[in-house]
Amino acid sequence: MRLMKYFFNVFIFMGFAAVMSGAHPYRAPGVTSLTNSQVKYRVADQHTAILKRGNIVAVVVDNAAVNTKELPGHRAGYNGLASLRHKDQKDNLFVPTIAGLNFEHIHDGTPALKEKFEPRKFPMQLRIISDDTVELYQAPTPNWKLESCGRYQILEDGTIEYTFECIPHADLFKNGYIGLFWASYMQAPKDRRIHFYGKSKENLHVPAALISAKTPSHGVDSTHPPENAVFFPKVASDFPLTLVNHPSDYVYSQPWYYGIRGKYSYTQIFRDRDHIWFAQSPTGGGRLNPAWDFQWFIPNYQVGEAYGFIMRAHYAPWSDHESLQKSVRKHLSALAQE
Repeated sequence: MRLMKYFFNVFIFMGFAAVMSGAHPYRAPGVTSLTNSQVKYRVADQHTAILKRGNIVAVVVDNAAVNTKELPGHRAGYNGLASLRHKDQKDNLFVPTIAGLNFEHIHDGTPALKEKFEPRKFPMQLRIISDDTVELYQAPTPNWKLESCGRYQILEDGTIEYTFECIPHADLFKNGYIGLFWASYMQAPKDRRIHFYGKSKENLHVPAALISAKTPSHGVDSTHPPENAVFFPKVASDFPLTLVNHPSDYVYSQPWYYGIRGKYSYTQIFRDRDHIWFAQSPTGGGRLNPAWDFQWFIPNYQVGEAYGFIMRAHYAPWSDHESLQKSVRKHLSALAQE
């Protein structure tokens, strides 16, 4: 709570000043079929699509239940990357019955949520753009009236570029911002920590260092804001989504983090200007299955306007931190141009 008050007091003016100075800083990139009428697609005749490139095989799923060879017993509601594998692996990076890069929550920080998991509950449409790109479109949801589209594109090295765009169709968010949350449910890594460059909020003047963070339990010290945050959301003390409103002692200084499962690393890389917040739970996907998550806030939204961000999910054999960092730099540079 102290961190929430600190950032709210220091950055609230900066956040609204940035919005009022011109185009909204989180305006949609305009690349998905939601915002770009030039995008051609066909609606898939099934609930999954397989993307293959380099050494990576990914399966994208809408939020229907699926029971196929690739996804036996996949549960309804969980959308996004139902499977992510390196060619030398047999098992899924994610908990097999659920998913990664799963669009999970829509909220406004108030406790009276009609539905905690609104993106899970209402149909999504799987749109095929090309052999390497698919989208998950969701019509305006019944409670929040938020229309959205998430694009999954597999790049040459097997990295997944995820572009999310949304349009609010009603002024229903009582705290003046839109809160959105994504979860990746990891299949039983021995090390449940996440690793990122950051610093303690008590020592913001010191240089950033590599931090290995593991929350003690679900909903405790669960989210890490960016050091350069320009907006800190108002969240009720009794808000039920505990991964959202329980900041840790850390802020991050570079917009990427990773975790290690066996011989592989899973890295989530963001654009600095999107001000994504990292989030984590040691048991979000089950007793041995951590959740390596993120969340995003859209302040001062306008009904009918489109907002969006771009990130990348990089999955590759793990050797050492320096090698991974070299790969990440290329993706950070590319994202900065988008």
